Amino acid sequence: MDPVSTGDIPQVPVTELPDDFSDDADRLLLDVREDDEWAAGHVRGAVHIPLGEVPARIEEIDPDAELYVICHSSGRSMRVLAYLERIGYPGTCVEGGMLAWYQNGKPMITGQG
Repeated sequence: MDPVSTGDIPQVPVTELPDDFSDDADRLLLDVREDDEWAAGHVRGAVHIPLGEVPARIEEIDPDAELYVICHSSGRSMRVLAYLERIGYPGTCVEGGMLAWYQNGKPMITGQG
């Protein structure tokens, strides 16, 4: 199998995503930032699995859901998506990450919840 190039990973602008993923069983927003970044502000309904924990916690990612991955600015998202694609979990990178989310005035919640 050829390695997945980050150039092959689809991206979506934050403006095309809902503000809240809580009640959306068909879509999953995976936030791969570290705990302190998550606590500082995240998308309601996102699933938080830091980058380094993704392989060990893969069972928490629904393979049937439409998967979106977000980090601070897209770098970690692309790395996670390249890995996930190789193991059969296709997904989309949230273009610009939480930086773009914030810059576009989209709502965030704080804390560990």
